[in-house]
Amino acid sequence: MSPSATTLLVEPSARDRRLARYAAAAIAASLVEAAIPSPLPGVKPGLANIVILIVLARHGWRDAAWVSVLRVVAGSLLAGQFLAPGFFLAGAGALASLAVLGALQALSWHWLGPVGRSVAAAFAHIGAQLVLARLWLVPHDGLFNLAPVFFGAALLFGVLNGIVAARLMQEKD
Repeated sequence: MSPSATTLLVEPSARDRRLARYAAAAIAASLVEAAIPSPLPGVKPGLANIVILIVLARHGWRDAAWVSVLRVVAGSLLAGQFLAPGFFLAGAGALASLAVLGALQALSWHWLGPVGRSVAAAFAHIGAQLVLARLWLVPHDGLFNLAPVFFGAALLFGVLNGIVAARLMQEKD
């Protein structure tokens, strides 16, 4: 006598499918970005943040947080960086960005649009990464001598990503 087999059928909701599409786009952007040579380790354009901003504007902070976490975990797995220092740096940056974006949710998008939110998130991202790198990887305050370069890149890419996100948000889903 064999035990009866039970089949569990999980039907994804429309929200699940939407989050999966956005997460796939963010993961793809992260993988493309990983292939771009960087003049300085840690200076990257943050292409996945365009997707996060769109999700935030259209579907709220909770969905943006899910997409961000899925991007960090799945992107690091696909890039072979899971649990490597880059994974923790990306995670710290993502969490700081999400915290700032969550705090900014109280402000209307009319007052602070995609560019402003993108720059704020980029600054939070690089700030968290610098703090984690200082505390864990580079135990010397000389690391902070690079802060102007990192924050300059955050400003540049934050503005560019915000502009791209704003343009994409003008289009339909």
